[in-house]
Amino acid sequence: MIRGGFRNIGFQTFYISREKSNCPFIPEIIKLCKNLKKLGIIDEKSSLVLSLRYGKRVLITSGVEDFSNIKQDELLEIVDYDPLKNNLLVLGPGEPRLETSVHWMIHHARNEINVVIQFNEKSIVERISNIITTTEHVFPVGSIEQIKEILKNLCNSKIVVVKKQSVIFVGKSLEEVKNQIIKTFEELK
Repeated sequence: MIRGGFRNIGFQTFYISREKSNCPFIPEIIKLCKNLKKLGIIDEKSSLVLSLRYGKRVLITSGVEDFSNIKQDELLEIVDYDPLKNNLLVLGPGEPRLETSVHWMIHHARNEINVVIQFNEKSIVERISNIITTTEHVFPVGSIEQIKEILKNLCNSKIVVVKKQSVIFVGKSLEEVKNQIIKTFEELK
């Protein structure tokens, strides 16, 4: 998916509540996005998906209009996800993005990963694919096949280019992933 508004395609979503999430990591996510804007990595037009695991839940962005000025009500708490039935159990006012299944599976398949940031911009994908390992196939966004290929590539690297779609950065903390992003973008200059 390159810069599209694909949301909630194929998910059966059950809301525990439409109230804003009160996850204690929200201020850190907002700070990270402001730092990435200050560094010139993102701007108001950037298309990305950011998720953070805490406990068994995943906090993920949904329908963010301007990542350089992200708000609390643009985040969803994913309480549970059933990949076979494609059911989501969520807290928050927004709609889940198609990439939600990818982020959930990365967080739950790899215990050492707590943060996932996915850039969905064609120009970034093309530039980074020259220096980072790229998946072999193009699968529909969020499909089991795509998730398996991403997880396979994450065994060897904390950065994966999803062929013709996105670039995924993963790590243990927001700081670690931020540093990976900064280093990668510096290499592109």
